[in-house]
Amino acid sequence: MQTFDASSIIHAWDNYPLDQFPPLWTWMGEQFESEDFVMSEVAFDEMDPKVSDCAKWLKEHAIQKMSVTNETLQIAFMIKELLGIENDRFHQKGVNESDIFIIASAKEHEQELVSNENRQNDLPEEMKKYKIPAVCGMLQVTVPCFSFIEIIKQSKEVFR
Repeated sequence: MQTFDASSIIHAWDNYPLDQFPPLWTWMGEQFESEDFVMSEVAFDEMDPKVSDCAKWLKEHAIQKMSVTNETLQIAFMIKELLGIENDRFHQKGVNESDIFIIASAKEHEQELVSNENRQNDLPEEMKKYKIPAVCGMLQVTVPCFSFIEIIKQSKEVFR
């Protein structure tokens, strides 16, 4: 099961328009309807105002939104501590609170996270500057993180 963050679904919507890639979106719809693809409630709420037509499409395909639970909160708190984030002082170049909840939800439900945030080949010394893929790769977090195109390639689907 894979969970999408806002960046990945927005990337897909913007770069693979529904009108031009109908087989891709038919397959995506099937994945959402079967709950092989899901989104955290936080990611959906972050994405909805930016691309409301995509949010409407997701609702039409019975998107499963993962709620924030007590366990999600505990995992998010652990991640914030690992990154050295105190008093909700996030660094503008790193993850924000929504990102941490999205990662925590993926960890809680043992899901792969689909994120189109840039990978940092050289990790910053200050962990507050880590982006989603770097946080997912931390030993204490260990959430598999893939880009949208990597998920498409892994699926081996052919869209005609």
